[in-house]
Amino acid sequence: MTTLAPAPARTRTPVRAAFAGFLGSAVEYYDFFIFGSAAALIFPHVFFPDADTTARVMSFATFGFAYVARPVGAVILGHFGDRIGRRKVLVFTLALMGFSTFAIGCLPTFAMVGWLAPVLLVLCRLLQGLSAAGEQAGASSMTLEHAPEGRRAFFTSWTLTGTQGGQVLAAIAFIPIMALPEDLLYSIGWRIPFWLSAVVVVVAFVVRRSLPESPEFVSAAEGGEIEKLPLVGLLRSHWRDVLRVVVLAMIAAVSTVFGNLAIAYGTDAGLDPSVTLWLVVVANIVALVTQPLFGMLADRIGRKPVFIYGALASAVLMPFYLRSMSGQEIWVSFVLAVAVFSFGYAAANAVWPSFYNEMFPREVRFSGVAIGTQLGFLMAGFAPSIVTAMGGTGPDGWIVISVFTAVIAVVVTLAALTARETARTPTAELGRGR
Repeated sequence: MTTLAPAPARTRTPVRAAFAGFLGSAVEYYDFFIFGSAAALIFPHVFFPDADTTARVMSFATFGFAYVARPVGAVILGHFGDRIGRRKVLVFTLALMGFSTFAIGCLPTFAMVGWLAPVLLVLCRLLQGLSAAGEQAGASSMTLEHAPEGRRAFFTSWTLTGTQGGQVLAAIAFIPIMALPEDLLYSIGWRIPFWLSAVVVVVAFVVRRSLPESPEFVSAAEGGEIEKLPLVGLLRSHWRDVLRVVVLAMIAAVSTVFGNLAIAYGTDAGLDPSVTLWLVVVANIVALVTQPLFGMLADRIGRKPVFIYGALASAVLMPFYLRSMSGQEIWVSFVLAVAVFSFGYAAANAVWPSFYNEMFPREVRFSGVAIGTQLGFLMAGFAPSIVTAMGGTGPDGWIVISVFTAVIAVVVTLAALTARETARTPTAELGRGR
């Protein structure tokens, strides 16, 4: 049994936990999303021999490689998160993400070392994936276990709101970079956003280290409830919920389609690359406000209806957003970007940290959410590459992207309907009685 200091760690600090989750996720996903932006706009030019459609497909594939590493990272980090505590693992994920992102900014290009360049890029991307595998699961578990009863969805929504903050920072970092002359852009300019991650990692690292351990984990440790092999207990007693989370987590494909693939589609449709980045920035800024509101709504009416609304609204609004990119009225694209992301997908995005975590008891919660989400996120990771290969950035790409989004939305909606509503279940009883 793990020995931990009881009194200080039992203190619930929901605001500090939510802030630490927000800041840590913002840093992690700044790093994660600058890779996505670069995969759409930069990497086909610097890591591959010809900047054509094949290069773009391969570039998006490097984006997806992180999602291959994430299930492996989920098993490893989930094990230690349930064995030695949420906080220690979350500090480690920050350090690993910061290192791997900075290293990407130092890599040689294809012109320098040939095919070794994309190989090194993939290796760094795999490290990013290992880090991200534990970030959202750990941060949302930590925040939920610090949150007061009846407000868990609101507080845990800040974890995912942090990811939107990270995406805003990533897009803003690339907007001035994309305005550079091409020779400067493809030599040193693109590296700057990756190097800047080192600064924000230090800030988040300090904040996260000061947060006390989750009171639920401390209680489980003192009560002798820590699993020696959390994965075994998880698969023995909660495999149905793991499978359910795998399917539900595919909703994240909407985010990668919106934040990465739509950038490439919009550019091919005639929009200036800086405009496509601003579409992402504005939608994510508005989501910083709407996601906590959706969290509050989920505490009032339940997790399932808000999550399902978010999935279906994304599917309904996506084709209108994509079609607007080939029109003459740019303001219409901005309005629809906010509609599909900030008032559609943001509902599901805000609710899933509480929805998924509440399916599992505290002794296997980190593992259950980490493994379930990372397997589901495989679809999100390879969505840009798959849909691009199907013609998603071509003249009729809006149809391909819209159909893909609709299929994902219907599948996750059906899975959500099979889940229990847990909004009124006390924290100590979550995942019990199966």
